[in-house]
Parts: sequence; structure tokens; C-alpha cells
Amino acid sequence: MTIQSTTLAPRSIFHGWFVVAAAFAVMFVGFGSAYTFSVFLEPLQHDFGASRGSISLVFSIAGFLYFALGLVSGPLADRLGSRPLAVTGMILVAVGLAAASAARSLVEVYLAYGLGVGLGVGCAYVPAIGAVQRWFVRRRGFASGLAVSGIGLGTLAMPPLAALLIASVGWRGAYLALGVIALVIGGGLSLLIENDPKDRRLGPDGDPPREAASSTNNGGASMREAVRSSRFGGLYVSCLVCSFGAFIPFVHLVPYARDHGVAASSAVLLLGMIGAGSTAGRFFLGALADRMGRDRSLIMVLIGMALAMVIWAIAADVWTLTAFAFVYGVFYGGWVAVLPSVVMDYFGGRNVSGIIGILYTSVAFGTLVGPSAAGFAYDVNHSYALPILISAAANIVAALIVVAILARSGTPAIKSAKS
Repeated sequence: MTIQSTTLAPRSIFHGWFVVAAAFAVMFVGFGSAYTFSVFLEPLQHDFGASRGSISLVFSIAGFLYFALGLVSGPLADRLGSRPLAVTGMILVAVGLAAASAARSLVEVYLAYGLGVGLGVGCAYVPAIGAVQRWFVRRRGFASGLAVSGIGLGTLAMPPLAALLIASVGWRGAYLALGVIALVIGGGLSLLIENDPKDRRLGPDGDPPREAASSTNNGGASMREAVRSSRFGGLYVSCLVCSFGAFIPFVHLVPYARDHGVAASSAVLLLGMIGAGSTAGRFFLGALADRMGRDRSLIMVLIGMALAMVIWAIAADVWTLTAFAFVYGVFYGGWVAVLPSVVMDYFGGRNVSGIIGILYTSVAFGTLVGPSAAGFAYDVNHSYALPILISAAANIVAALIVVAILARSGTPAIKSAKS
């Protein structure tokens, strides 16, 4: 009996935290590389003689693919495991960035960056974040927030690094260097991802396996049941509406600041402020959601994103833009952290990666339209005012949709905190 107890004892460090660290690395490298795009916008526009709308479409294609591909990568992760998909995704990101460095036309940038980064992040993102959900129950919001804080820290660190690389080796050399980082850091650490604590004779949160038998991770809705539910429908429409404006700052904040006389070095740091706020939001709002209710927290962060957009609409100097960037980052980070946990609360762990993947197709369509539409709106009006205000309104609508679907289901918003 003593020998058996020793065999089943969990490690001093619960392996779920290694899974969180691996997912963090995937987010840091994948999204960090993607969100450097605003730094590359002016060099690409200059070299290829293209409009802001045309250049913005590069990011929109990548964004569409990395959210839409979750429709395929999520179910594959549920069947094959998350690790092979995450490793493959990081390799694709590296190849796409390296190919973009050699592009000789804007079409080649579309193909290299759009397809490489888009397919790569799409292959890795949903499997990585889905794996984290299975390893935790009591601290799921915190663990999910910690994992996706890689996006925030990537946004904080990678744009200034990209700007430094562009200044020293040009935009082509910068893309090549980012590709090497993606391969070494993202590809290497993604090897730590594992799908299920049962494979290590553990339960969620490090509990003994026999205690895990009653865990919500062991069951859940089928894909068909989830997609046909009113809750899923509400989440889908909410995400679709929100995402039309959610990614506009990542593409257009730097050129907006430059249009208002902000120095290039300071404008790049604004993206870092989004990253800093995003990191704080993922940590603190993810943990707060475990206490106050994850679906209630989802409503709160959507309203917060709308209020931040109002700040952007009136911003005309570096200090106001800095305030916008940080506040927006906090609530955007909270949105990204809380949403997968809400899905897990509602539908269980049996098909969580696949359900998240289907849900994120809504974000894909919004990302495809939003940043490029904002760029074309600027080309026509030489102003970002209209897309910013529409984005603020869209977030309010998204919050109201979640309120309505919760009221229709008749479930108290704080129930998820007790799951």
C-alpha cells in the first residue's frame, strides 16, 4: 500500500503548470509575431507602394486563418492530442515569417505571412488553450489567464524588438529573425503540451485520480449538442460582433499615433502598453472571474473594451493614447482569458477544443473584415473616427447579447464560479 501511494503521488510541481508554460510560449511567439504587424505597416507600404487598406489585408488574412483553423485543429486535438498540432503550428509560423522576408511583391506577402502565420497560429492556438482547460477545475480561470498572458507579453516584447530589428537589418531581416525565434522558442516549448492529466495518473488541479472521477472534465456536451444550444449561439454572435473592432488597434494604433505627431519610437511603445495591460488583465481578471463568475466577467470585459474605444476616439496626444492602450489591453486580455473558461463551464471537457474551435470561427470573420475595413475607411476619409466609434458600439452590443442569452437560459451568472 505504501509503495502504491508513493507511485500515485503527484509531482512536487503539478504538470499542469508545465502545460500552462508551454501554452504561454505558443501564445507569446505566435501572437507576438502576428501583432508586430503594425510596426511593419509603413515599411511595407513604402516598399510596395500600396494603400493602408491593402497592407492591412495582410493581417486580416492571417487573423482570419488563425481563428478559422480552430474549426479543424480543435477537433483534431481532441482526437490526436494537442502536442503534434502545436509543434506543427510553430514550424508553420517560422516558415511563413522566413518566406515573408524574401517576398518580392505584396501578393507574395499575402501568401507567406498571411498563410504561414495564419495557418501556424491557427494550428497551435486552440489545441494549446484547450489542453490547459482539462488540467484545471478550481483554478481554471487563473490557469487560462496565465497561459494566454503569453499574448500580452508577446505584444509587449515583440513589437519593440521588431522595430529594433527593422532599424538595424531592415524589415526582411526582421522577419527572418522572428522566424528563428518562433522555431526555437515556440517549437521547443510546445513539446511540453499534454492533453489529459489522466495520462499521468492525475486528476485536474493535481487531485488524486479517484477524486477526479467526479470532475466536470470527464464529461460534457457533444459537438452537436453544444452548437445547437442557445448558449453557444449567444456566445457565437457576441464574439462575431465584438471581433469586428477588437483587432483594429493592433494594426492601426501605430499609424494613428504617427498621424497625430507621435514619434515613431513612442508609437511603437503603444503596442507594448496594450501588451502590458493585456498581461495584467489576463492575470487579474482571469483570477477574479473564478470568484465573481466567469460569464458575468465576460460581460464586464466587453463593456470595458467599449469604454476604452471611447478614449481612443478622443485621443490626440501620446499620454491619452497610452491611457487607451493600457486600459484596452486590460479588458482585451480579460476577454481572451475568460472566454475559453466560459466554454468549458458551459459544455464540459469532452470536446472542449473542438467547441472552442467552432466558436472562434466567429472571431475569424470579424478579424477578416475589421482591420482591413478600417484601413480602407482611412484611405477614403483620412480619419479613423468612424471605425473606432463603430467598434465601441459593437462591444456594447456584444455585452448585451451575453446578458440576453443568460437571461433566456435562466441561469445565474455566478454559477460558473462554483463549478
